[in-house]
Amino acid sequence: MEAYTDFASVYDTFMDETPYEVWGNFIAELIEKYGVSRPINAEKRADVAKEDSEEALDQEKNLVVELGCGTGSFTIEMAKKGYDIMGIDLSPDMLDIARNKAANKGIDLMFLEQDMRELDLYCTAGTIVSVCDSINYLLDDADVIETFRLVNNFLFPKGIFIFDFNTLHKYRDVIGDVTIAENREDCSFIWDNYYHEDEHINEYDLTIYAICDKEKELFRRSVETHYQRGYTLEEMTSFVKEAGLEFITAIDADTHEAVTDGSERIYIVARENGK
Repeated sequence: MEAYTDFASVYDTFMDETPYEVWGNFIAELIEKYGVSRPINAEKRADVAKEDSEEALDQEKNLVVELGCGTGSFTIEMAKKGYDIMGIDLSPDMLDIARNKAANKGIDLMFLEQDMRELDLYCTAGTIVSVCDSINYLLDDADVIETFRLVNNFLFPKGIFIFDFNTLHKYRDVIGDVTIAENREDCSFIWDNYYHEDEHINEYDLTIYAICDKEKELFRRSVETHYQRGYTLEEMTSFVKEAGLEFITAIDADTHEAVTDGSERIYIVARENGK
């Protein structure tokens, strides 16, 4: 699994139109409908720090953990909604940006550097979420199942797991073998996609040009290669169940309606189902 390195420094620039607030509103609706976690205000945050066992259980039930949090934009959005949330990511470069971003906004958040395949929390969490296709970085069936098994292990009783994934259709029929490029004032990137049919894996080579000396108008070139695997809904549903989770529902991430053969990104909601 590749970690974001040089791309981390320009990630937020090229994701500036990502609708994190819209995503946050929808995830909050799903938590309210299916989950056990609830937003808590500042006074409640102070109270749950006590050793009282009931309050400690409330703290775990209301804790939200985000896997693949990147630069923390979605984490911060959920914190602004009152959720007690922490972020986990594999990339130290992305996490450095996330910590600085949260601090600059005056939001106290915990960010941990972990591989989701080796998830290790200090307690259970009422909700675990993963958005923006982080799950697609898991390339093997066994890795997906092990990650989901760990999620089930660290979920509070009847807590929920909400994640999205890009479909096989998206990689094979929409962006596979397509080149995407963007040019901004201080940085540019070229994103070359190569779809591998046998493995259902999308390889993308990112060539990044980021300014390193404004006065001399000098740009630094760097290249990163990432791999993501496309999955079908049937595959993901089977992984959820094999990991011990209870499948609840699947939703088209763009329309928020029922999944179709043309769905490019799908949300799945699953529930803790015993350890």
